[in-house]
Amino acid sequence: MITASIVIYKTKQDMLKTLLDCVKLSNSVDKLWVIDNYPMQGNAWIKDYLPCIEYIENENTGYGHAHNIALRKAVELGSTYHVILNPDIEFSANALKDLASYMDKNPEAGWVMPKVLYPNGDIQYLCKILPTPFNLFLRRFLPAWGWVKKMDEEFELRHTGYDKEMNVPFLSGCFMFLRVETIAKHNLYFDERFFMYCEDLDLSRRFNQVSKNMYYPVVSIIHNHEKGSYKSKKLMMCHIKSTCKYFCKWGWLFDAERRRINNEIIR
Repeated sequence: MITASIVIYKTKQDMLKTLLDCVKLSNSVDKLWVIDNYPMQGNAWIKDYLPCIEYIENENTGYGHAHNIALRKAVELGSTYHVILNPDIEFSANALKDLASYMDKNPEAGWVMPKVLYPNGDIQYLCKILPTPFNLFLRRFLPAWGWVKKMDEEFELRHTGYDKEMNVPFLSGCFMFLRVETIAKHNLYFDERFFMYCEDLDLSRRFNQVSKNMYYPVVSIIHNHEKGSYKSKKLMMCHIKSTCKYFCKWGWLFDAERRRINNEIIR
């Protein structure tokens, strides 16, 4: 059984319909929870769009908190895999089946991410090492040239070529194909202290402590990424706040686990 969840907040209707049509064409999702963090927008049409949809009106308590509603339902339902989808994702009819097949053959994997492309076909470099404060703050505020560019390329594991399977410390949260048994066994829900941003980094790190976070480039998807925090001062402040929470939780300059894991993957 494959379940899935989408969290929306003032999401454009045409974008959401594109994703829902991908879910329909896949014919793979047994239950899809759409959690609406802004129900005043009038999205009642969603509940009748596909038979597998359960539409949930929710207060805007944060991205991770909203997805946790669906994750707990997936555990209760006995789902095998759960897919967390950003509303700006598109995928082919066979993508979910192929990822499920990969997970079936690789029981040590708790999370798998396909190759993620921009609409023009360029690769999005979303496989990363565990960040230091320099990685997250300098890449946000300094131009990407010289030593900053070199640091950024190392952070995004560009030297790997993104053409082979690899176990990655930090996978993007835009498309998360998760093993529900791993979630249930290790209580791997989003840390709800992160309202928005860095919740995928925190969860990715906790997943990788008990299983493998696999990058599987045989399957590819499209992500219409807009980098909202680069365009909105409010989102930028939210991003900074979550980044500080992450480093307060795991360590700013002294993080032995981060050093060990990063040295293993970049050497």
